[in-house]
Amino acid sequence: MMGTVSALWRHPIKAHGRESVGHVSLVEGQTFPWDRRYAVAHERAKTEGGEWARCVNFSRAAGAPSLQAITAKVDEATGKVTLQHPDLWELTFDPETQGDKLIDWVRPIMPKDRAASAKLVPAGEFGMTDSPFPSIAIHTTASHRAIEGRLGRKLATERWRGNIWLDGFAPWEEFDWIGKTLRIGETEIEVRERITRCKATTANTDTGVRDADTLGVLNEAFGHQDFGVYGVVTKSGDIAVGDTAEVL
Repeated sequence: MMGTVSALWRHPIKAHGRESVGHVSLVEGQTFPWDRRYAVAHERAKTEGGEWARCVNFSRAAGAPSLQAITAKVDEATGKVTLQHPDLWELTFDPETQGDKLIDWVRPIMPKDRAASAKLVPAGEFGMTDSPFPSIAIHTTASHRAIEGRLGRKLATERWRGNIWLDGFAPWEEFDWIGKTLRIGETEIEVRERITRCKATTANTDTGVRDADTLGVLNEAFGHQDFGVYGVVTKSGDIAVGDTAEVL
């Protein structure tokens, strides 16, 4: 079973922006570099950051769909992040020292009936993923096309907030990889579990407006609410768009 890496994405601040990259160095036992390195805790959160915490503690697109329209660009040399949104001005800030700038910036697009964003917090040793282990989200374009076919329209793959996208596999084949190893170049990733989806995927990544019943399609057409799989890096190495991916 072989395919090709079609895209690589990172999300430096959980639910607040995405960035496409051409290549990346994966490290055994660690998350995708610069992915979910920070998260925005809301006023009811029970975390101060510095360690993994459940997603209910953070401002997310599941409750604030407009967040889906944020794009990001990381300056790895300085650690600064630049965010853009169609309804806001461009923001460049240092997450380590200027988290208040992000809170002020995002306030106009946050729902008034949700817990307000309160503080930008660090993820600690690993990224603030939705899994309680340092995971990487792996998706296939074939499964994405299966969703599009049921909806009768095109969707941006960015809705799913994945890290690694793969071409060349059959729809839903990735669910059969649980317990197996995916090799990309010299890198090896153990596939651990399926990813259960939330309402964030119903929002358009250009506008931040809910416009597709992705969850309804998953449940009614396919009998589950899962899309993609979580994997854990078991062998370090570099991967790039265009690399061959093989299921061992």
